[in-house]
Order: sequence, then C-alpha cells, then structure tokens
Amino acid sequence: MVKVLRRGRLKNIWRQLLRQESPCQALCSWRRLDWAAILLASALVALISSWPWLVEPSLRPGIPAPISVSAPKDATVINSEALEQRRSQLGTRTHVQVVDLEANRVLQERLERQLLELDQVSRSSQTRVGPLNLSSLEQTWLVGRDPKDLNSWKLALRKSQQRMLSQGIVGNLAKRQLEQAARLQLLPMEEPGLSLGGRLLATNLQGRTNLRTDTLMSQQLIEELLSQQGIPRIVVKKGDLIARRGEPISPQAYDVLDYFGMVNRRPLLWAWMGYSIEALAGCIVMVLIMRRWRCSLEPRHALLALAMLAVVQGFKLWLGNAASPLALLVPPTLLLAQALGTPAGLAWLAVASLIWPQPLDDFSEIRLLVAALVALAGALLAGRQRSRAQLVQLATLLPVGALVLQWLVLQSVALWHGRTQVLPSGTELAAEALLMGGLLMGVLLLGPLVESFFGLLTRARLLEMADLERPLLRRLSTEAPGTFEHTLMICGLAEEGARAIGADVDLIRTGSLYHDVGKLHAPQWFIENQSEGPNPHDQLDDPFGSAKVLQAHVDEGLKLARKYRLPRPLEDFIPEHQGTLRMGYFFHQARERDPSTPESAFRYRGPTPQSRETAILMLADGCEAALRSLPPGTSEQDAAAMVRRLIDARRLDGQLRDSGISRGELELVIRAFVKVWRRMRHRRIPYPIPAHKAYSA
Repeated sequence: MVKVLRRGRLKNIWRQLLRQESPCQALCSWRRLDWAAILLASALVALISSWPWLVEPSLRPGIPAPISVSAPKDATVINSEALEQRRSQLGTRTHVQVVDLEANRVLQERLERQLLELDQVSRSSQTRVGPLNLSSLEQTWLVGRDPKDLNSWKLALRKSQQRMLSQGIVGNLAKRQLEQAARLQLLPMEEPGLSLGGRLLATNLQGRTNLRTDTLMSQQLIEELLSQQGIPRIVVKKGDLIARRGEPISPQAYDVLDYFGMVNRRPLLWAWMGYSIEALAGCIVMVLIMRRWRCSLEPRHALLALAMLAVVQGFKLWLGNAASPLALLVPPTLLLAQALGTPAGLAWLAVASLIWPQPLDDFSEIRLLVAALVALAGALLAGRQRSRAQLVQLATLLPVGALVLQWLVLQSVALWHGRTQVLPSGTELAAEALLMGGLLMGVLLLGPLVESFFGLLTRARLLEMADLERPLLRRLSTEAPGTFEHTLMICGLAEEGARAIGADVDLIRTGSLYHDVGKLHAPQWFIENQSEGPNPHDQLDDPFGSAKVLQAHVDEGLKLARKYRLPRPLEDFIPEHQGTLRMGYFFHQARERDPSTPESAFRYRGPTPQSRETAILMLADGCEAALRSLPPGTSEQDAAAMVRRLIDARRLDGQLRDSGISRGELELVIRAFVKVWRRMRHRRIPYPIPAHKAYSA
C-alpha cells in the first residue's frame, strides 16, 4: 500500500513538472510535411557535421594530436612535403614541348596565301605582299621569271618552312634570327630569290609558335630529375617522439605516423554514427526549445535556423583549422536572437558550439569559448535593442569587445602555460574581429530581406510597422476615422494590460493598430463611423445579413493583411481578437423572430486567442466601450466589477482556453484597465471664458 502511494505521489510530481515546462499557450500547428522537412534538414546538418569520419583519415596535418606517440622502431620515411615542394619548384621551369601539327597546318596555309599574292605581283605593278615591301630589283626578278622556275622557287620555300617547323618555332624569336635561319635553309639559292625567300619566311613565322606543352612528358621529366637529385627522406630512431598530445601534427610527423600505419583511412562507422546521432539530437532539441519558448514558431523559422547551422558546419569543414569561431558563431546568433528571441539564439549557439569539429588544442578551445561568450552577450543584448540604429551600435561594439577579450584571455593562458610562441599575432586577432564586424554589418543590411522572406518579426520591424504614416494605417485614419480613434483607445488599454503581466508590449501595441483594418471594406456599417442618419443595419432589417457584415470585417482584414504583407503574428490579431464570440445584438433579434435560430450562425469563425497578447486585445476590445460609457461618479470598485464581469463572461465562454493567460494575470489585467480608465477620467480645472467684445467698423 505504501509503495502504491509513493508511486502515485511520484506520478503527481512528474505531471506537475510537465505542466510547468509545457507551453502555456497553444502551439502553431505544424503539418506532417513540415515535420518531415525539419527532420530532413536536421539529417543534412548531421551528415555535414559527421562527414570527416566518413571520408577523411583519422589524423591529418594541422590538427592537434589526440595522444603522444613515439616511434616503435628505426625507419626512413619519404618527406612528402619536401618532395612536393621540390616537385612544384621543378614544375615551374620544367616543361616538355612538342610540335603541334595543327599549328603547322595554319602556318603552311598562311605561306600559301602569301605565295598567291606574289603571283598577283608578277602580273601587275604591285610592290607589297602582306607586310612585306618588295624592292624594284625583287619585283623585276619576279616578273622576269618563267612559271617553271617560279614554281621551283615556291617549292623550295615550302620545304624550307617545313624543315624549320619540324625543329620548332618560338613566338619571341627575333625577326633577324628567323631570316638568317631561313636563308640557311634556302642555300644554295641565288640572289635576289634567296633574300626575298628569307624575308618572306621570317615575316610568315614571326610572333608565332608551333609548340605546345606535353603534360605527361613534363611530369616524366620532373620525376627523372627528382630521381637524379635524390628523394628527401626523414630518419627516425626507435623511441623518438613523433607527436605530442594537444600539439598540431606537422606534415613530417604525419608522414611518419602514416608509415607506421597509425593513420586510419577507413570510414569510422561507429564514430560517424555517434557524431551523427549527437548532431541530429542537438538539432531536434534546438527546434523543440525554440518552439517551447516561441509558441508562434513557424516551420520556415525552424528551417532558417537549421539552414544557418548547415552553412556554418560547411564552412567549418571547408576552412578547417582556419575557421574563425567569432565569424561563424556570432552573426547567426545575433540574427536569430533578434528575429526569434534570445532563447532561440542561445539554443542555436549551444548546438553550434557542441558540434564544433574535434579535437581542439588549448588555444582553439579558448578561442571557441571566447566566441561563445561574445555570442552570448550579443544574444542577450539583441533582444533589448529597439531600433536598427542600436543594432548598428551593437555590431560596432561587439568586434571591439571580442578583440580585447580574446587578446587578454590568450595572453593570460599563454603566460600561465609558458607557451607564448604559439600565440596568434595581434594582426590575426584584429583581422578576425574585422571579419566578424563586416559579417555583422552584412547581417544588418540583409536583415529586412530575411525578415520579409521568412516572415520574421523583429523588434525594429515591429516599431516600423507601428508608424501611423504606414499606408494601411493612413487609409484607416482617413476612410474610417471612428474606427481609428477606437483603435487608439484600445491600444492604451491593451498596452497597459500587457505591461502588467509581462507580455510583449511592442507586439500588442502594433497588433492593436491593425486588428480592425477589415472595417475598411464597409466603414459606414459600424457604429463608430456613423454620423447622423439612418443605420444601414436598420435598413437591411436582416440579422443574418448583419452577422455576415460583422464576419466580413475579419475576412476582409485578413485579405488586407496579406495584400500589405503583414507578418503572421500581426495577422493573427485580426481573427483572434473576436475569437468565436457571439454577436449578441443580432442573435437576440433573430431569436425574437425565430426561437429556433441556431447560435452557431451568430458566432465569429475564430480561432480563439492563441496567445496572451491576442487575449488581452480581445478583453480590451470588449471593455473599451463599456468603460467609456460609465457615468462620471462611478467608483474604481464599480468599474473593476464591471470589467471583471465582462472578462469572466469571455472566460466562461471558452475564449481564453488556448491563450495561456492565468486567472492571476487576468486580475492584473483588470487593475491595469481600471488604471487606464482612471487616467482617462481625471478632473480638469474649469477655465473662465471671457465674453467676446464687439468692435465697430
């Protein structure tokens, strides 16, 4: 019996903990397709994070050694780094060139065109062949030759050029050298045919080459030269220390480790599975934390966070040890903290730091810790910034603070361990801070585009949307002035109520301004916009038609919200401020005419408020007219009782069930509404108005 009671108590305690940790308001509904996309993106992040354990060797130059290793025996190992350096030095000046037959064909065709031009010279008084000027002696010689001798001379030119091309022609050879070589090929030809032929061949070949580099033969020559010079080697004695734990592995140490078979190139499946599961679980937990703290989180917001995580992981793999923790961690954390709240930014930072590549040396761990601290400070401060100017100031101060903090911490650790020689230089730290500052500025510049594309609602955008000169609010003030004044009154009530319970004051202020924009479709059908004259509802004399008009102000408001691209959190204020309330006046009219009229035909389609902010707006909307109608002598107790009755009616009607607002918070909201009502009804000093004096013309 005692065991059963203990189990029952433990179950009750567990249920209470779950109730406290579960979201107090309704979560944004996600479809199965949304969950599938989230899981697919998380799997992609896990694959990128664990990729080195699939394709890369267990060790590589530059990473810290996981353990200290000594040589098990004497050995002579090829120094691959020195060998590669020698090979690259030889490669820049060792090229094997061969004759290009295609270039030979082009040069032969060029020679044939010039020989055709010579035929025209022999038939006319022309003295120029291409770029070659003919002397009078040469022209006379050409005209006086019979066709048979001229053809023999041309054949000699063709054979001479072929012999020159077979030896190879370079493009930077001087024209005089070419002409001398051509004359040697044409001997024992007599003048002036010898000089004319030499000049013609030199002009045809100058500035052109028929050689191309043969990569395979060049590589073979390099290998032959390396064999002649000797391959660089590393001599290791038994017991020599190859690598010390925590210190970067040098290329020479890597060659020795590889020689002794200590570098595993096979896929590390168990390690890969472990890191994959770790990264996948981290991504899922991050999404759940974001959803816990931001119930209105949409799937595309979670996909944005996962996409940024995938990009950061990709840069880590690409840059390797050169990756800067400051540049990779701080800008995304600042963006997410500003757009989705500080908890979302901190959750992303925790996961990104957790799956940072391992192993790390002492100073890399310190730099990662400093980057995490700077990102933590940025996330905490970003949630408090209320304008883009303040964000620019934050983006300017964070790099400076990061530079100073990183330098101080590294100096302290280096002095403590006595290893100042491996410290990054001040120039490197400054360059890293400058890079982080540039990325932060880029995030701020691209912020509005990201907000618009992903439907994010930052604090700065909220304040921009609350500008009364926005086009939709200007339309509301000019086309429905009564509704606009009613909106401003509700703003005061809702803002004070939100402040009383610690809700989002900026969100509820901006949402209140847009909650009734749907009345723009027919402003004269609402009492606050009606002047003297008949009421359209009386002329309609149809309760069902009037109910459709009231519902239409919600439907048309949603259309306007999409037309003017209002963010989703502001759009939610339009239907949720009415919830599924009953249209009491017209329902009563319909029941008088037909007692069997269903109540469902006179209720708004909802949904009911899904957050504390929309719930407060519903309560303010219901209490505003009642508070204004109270007579001058009403006490605060009577006003509070009246507000409490209105709020209890909505609570008992089930309108606040999904909002997450508690009974204690409702009491604070009542006091806040009465406080605003008291400010509205304060006494004024009567000012004497003197009588107007009449003056004669």
